[in-house]
Amino acid sequence: MKNLKGIIKKFKQVKILVVGDLILDEYIRGSVERISPEAPVPVLWADRREYVPGGTANVANNISSLKGKVTLLGVTGDDANSRILLGELKKRKINTDSIFIERDRHTTVKTRILAGHQQVVRVDWEHTHDLTGEVNAKILKFIEKNIGLYDGIIIEDYGKGVINVALLEKLIAFSRKYKKIITVDPKEENFRYYRGVTSITPNRKELENAVRNLKIQDTANRFKIRTDKLFTDNSLNQAAGEILEYLNLDSILVTLGEHGMKLLENNGRLTHIPTQAQEVFDVSGAGDTVISTFTLALCAGSTKLEAAHIANFAAGIVVGKSGTAVTTCDELLARIK
Repeated sequence: MKNLKGIIKKFKQVKILVVGDLILDEYIRGSVERISPEAPVPVLWADRREYVPGGTANVANNISSLKGKVTLLGVTGDDANSRILLGELKKRKINTDSIFIERDRHTTVKTRILAGHQQVVRVDWEHTHDLTGEVNAKILKFIEKNIGLYDGIIIEDYGKGVINVALLEKLIAFSRKYKKIITVDPKEENFRYYRGVTSITPNRKELENAVRNLKIQDTANRFKIRTDKLFTDNSLNQAAGEILEYLNLDSILVTLGEHGMKLLENNGRLTHIPTQAQEVFDVSGAGDTVISTFTLALCAGSTKLEAAHIANFAAGIVVGKSGTAVTTCDELLARIK
């Protein structure tokens, strides 16, 4: 525990580049007292609207809240929601110099309408097409010019078009050339493109689906696991091992919800870490907290196991909060104590 505290105190020295799909989370809150005469739906008396950085922006928000220095790289549309998102990021001391505009794209917004604590409906505005060649080239140019400034890179793949094959290949190559830690919160259909990163942090469902997809695509028959049955704990361990070897990873950290996490390292050590959640109120964004804290700890000099324990403590804190939440170093140190 003394080691964990020392690592957390080094977070303020770490510089992270976060790359991926930016999302603006909007919360409209109020109360419901009647049903609409126009249709059998509740009428919300709205009294509050909140905006919170979501998606990849939430990863950057987590890092900033933990005193790390963070630069956010992504794309928005040329619209009012982009300006709202940039304003929210600047409030949180997140560097937005590498956020690019694509005029034919919506800024991704997820609007949640809540009556008290109950979510009534969610409305999504988004485009998921690939970036234009011009914008992709600008991103790659920024990465090539500035990668030496960072201790680590986080890739957040939400499948909204920013993370593409050309970008991944260059980004991973640059990271390996400059010996940077690079972690990925993966999209299950893109697993085969993550070869050579330091670590990935899938949840159980993402890992299971990725193995099924890769086994179908793999003509070399490198996946021996049976995918025609439900995964047990043993088959989950086997799946993690086969993914780790296939992608040439240093480690894989699988999040298991209320069952905690499993860390598999490339030396063969497998560790199950029970959850540290004292109560679960909202799991939104818990995966963002995990990869943020795990990467910060690795960049601060921790072992993979120490980093996984710190990430587990952090996730246990944020699931006890409402909405897209973050934690702080003080909260983290208090929970560990």
